[in-house]
Amino acid sequence: MELIRLNDETQIAKQIELLDPSDMVGWTRRFPEALRTAITRDIGIETDQDWSGVLFLGVGGSGAGGMMLCNMVDHEGGLPFISWKDYGLPSWWGPEWLVVATSYSGNTEETLTGVREALEEGGTVIGISSGGALEEILEAHDGAMWIDLPAGQPPRSALGHIFGSQVNLCWSLGLLPKMEEEDLDVMLARMESLRDRLDLIGGDGSMMGIARELHGKRLQIMSTPGLGAMGYRCRTQLNENSGLLATASILPELHHNEIVAWGEEDMQDDVQILLFVWNGMHERVGLRIEWTLDTLQDVPIHILDCMGESHLEAILFGAHLSDWLSIACALLRGKDPTGIGPINNLKSHLSNIPMD
Repeated sequence: MELIRLNDETQIAKQIELLDPSDMVGWTRRFPEALRTAITRDIGIETDQDWSGVLFLGVGGSGAGGMMLCNMVDHEGGLPFISWKDYGLPSWWGPEWLVVATSYSGNTEETLTGVREALEEGGTVIGISSGGALEEILEAHDGAMWIDLPAGQPPRSALGHIFGSQVNLCWSLGLLPKMEEEDLDVMLARMESLRDRLDLIGGDGSMMGIARELHGKRLQIMSTPGLGAMGYRCRTQLNENSGLLATASILPELHHNEIVAWGEEDMQDDVQILLFVWNGMHERVGLRIEWTLDTLQDVPIHILDCMGESHLEAILFGAHLSDWLSIACALLRGKDPTGIGPINNLKSHLSNIPMD
């Protein structure tokens, strides 16, 4: 697809007006405010750590937060967190595992099958949605709790509401160490500053600059372990918002397989790499990154340093950057960043086939 020339903010603003009737840009701008509201509100739940672990149900935009929390608990948690992206529940699951089910619409069929199975087997389910069948099921069951989300936007644009509520829940239950109020306020202020810097209108132009370089190239996303879920979300945002295929991998695992393919000269043609790093990665991973940069010096690599004073902030930084970058790529390709025709076609197809 031919690159659309957007050489100044006036042209970018016109392209947004033309291609973004559902206001994906606006939802992205409101991310810091949504995050602040969700992560600081009183959700009416008390500390409860009497679990063997936590199973997060959710797919698509509703499932990203659970994956990120799995990364966080690996660094600072006391219980195992598992993200499940299938129908039903894993065979090993038992009622001693808390189930946190997230479906922005409340009607995601994969998630609902797991919720019903958990409740039938005597499990405890906490659901997060804007309503739908998930609310109805949980409100009618004693062993369940429902946390509400504001409705009316694409799930992938609601990360502030969804992930903020999930973090709030984990803090309230004592499953993750809660950030001090003063530190949290400073972090949220930095998120607002980041939003202003990355905005396609009035920002520093970095996202549109990277998007221009990515246009028409094969895309590979590399992440350090603590940002693996965030790198995966970057891939899915490029898939949905931009209509682009991309692959994602994690260091140091990619050094045991993928790096062999990079050694083939023809594999280095017409490709761009997005490399997400943060200051909490293992020092040996840092050495591996240096080696990778030296080895792939002929391949354009965009090093995206997810800055912050905490792991949570690094994840939020990378996720918000990914949102803006994917929108910039969409505008350059002439795509509505909200349009997801194939997903809607699949849902329509499945709606005509009753579930057992």
